[in-house]
Amino acid sequence: MAELRARLAAVEAHDARLAAELKTRPPAHHRVRSAFAILLVLVVFILTPLSLVASWTKSTITDTDRYVAMMAPLAKDPAIQSAITNRVTDEIMKQIPVESLLSDIAPEDRPKLDALISKLSGPLTSGITGFVHGQVERLVQSDAFATIWITVNRQAHAAIDKMLTGEGGGAVQIKNNTVVLDLAPVIDQVKTRLVDNGLTVAAKIPEIHTDFTLVKSDAIPKVRTAFRLLDLIGFWLPVLTVLLAIAAVLLAVRRRRAAVTAALLMAAGALVLGIGLTIFRAIYLDKLPDGVDQAAAGALYDTLVRYLRSAVRVVVVLGLLVALGAWISGAGRRAGAVRGMWRAGLGGTRHAAEGAGLRLGAVGRFVHRWKSWLMWGSVVAAVVAFVLWSYPTPLVLLIIGLVLLVVLAVVEFLDEPDGAQQPAH
Repeated sequence: MAELRARLAAVEAHDARLAAELKTRPPAHHRVRSAFAILLVLVVFILTPLSLVASWTKSTITDTDRYVAMMAPLAKDPAIQSAITNRVTDEIMKQIPVESLLSDIAPEDRPKLDALISKLSGPLTSGITGFVHGQVERLVQSDAFATIWITVNRQAHAAIDKMLTGEGGGAVQIKNNTVVLDLAPVIDQVKTRLVDNGLTVAAKIPEIHTDFTLVKSDAIPKVRTAFRLLDLIGFWLPVLTVLLAIAAVLLAVRRRRAAVTAALLMAAGALVLGIGLTIFRAIYLDKLPDGVDQAAAGALYDTLVRYLRSAVRVVVVLGLLVALGAWISGAGRRAGAVRGMWRAGLGGTRHAAEGAGLRLGAVGRFVHRWKSWLMWGSVVAAVVAFVLWSYPTPLVLLIIGLVLLVVLAVVEFLDEPDGAQQPAH
């Protein structure tokens, strides 16, 4: 009997171990679901920076006003003003016939004057150059130049499209892997100013078409194909990325944890893109030819990627907010403690207000009955507001988040259980 009892105890212990393993070991189909969920989350991490670049490419090409608004501040940038002033001055000085200034001198006095001018040619040329430079500088620093700059960029909005396709002419073209902007309208305005200020010989300057470099890189032919693809999928790739993130959450066994992970990885993917933009800026400027103004090139680069960097910040903030929201709504001990402090704080405020004479009545009972719907409706409304916002910024996102937080706090404050003690009459 003792031996039978020992064997029975061993069998029961073995059965208990098997039962414990079955409880802790997920079923086979759960493991498959988890594997696919992990794979989708990794795909989302990879697609997030590509989606941001695709969306930026698409919006830059299709929205003229957005492109002009992006480029307009460059008209007031000191580095751009200096680079354009020097470039325009050099081109005009190549076309000014200094000898025409002496055309009214009597023939018998020309030999002596020519001999004198040969000795003073350097100072004379420097003086004229300084005069021209001053006129160009005043124009470039005026409101008239800002208007010209906006007009040129609006007419040349096809710059990014030409960088992608390599086709077309007009104000912006690709020459030797360089995207250039024609400064002819600026030179034309300078010629008028020179004539009006006494340098009448400037009227003889022919029409000048000179180039101002927007982008220069040997990688343009290689990047062009990839950018064109991103332009074509500019709208659908971000949508696909979000759908894959949702699919990963729905497929996961622990959905809340999957939501936190997906949101954090999307934020991480955007952060990787932001770091890459900073690194590429240093590499790009380092490889520019010696004759290119580094400060102006840096200002142009920062302007071209300004909206892309803004999108990076939006996704990082959004990912962190979604991850925080998913974590707080979870069943973890710390998340429960945070929710408990939230409810206790608002509940205490409500009780204090009731002690001061506040009576919620039917409103409190209504909110208590429909509290879950009201809260989720507020979340959905915040999501819809974010999605419908044309170009949300981090500030817009933070404002939407704060408004949502206030609405949720009001709902919690107005929540009065049906069994709440009523004041005595």
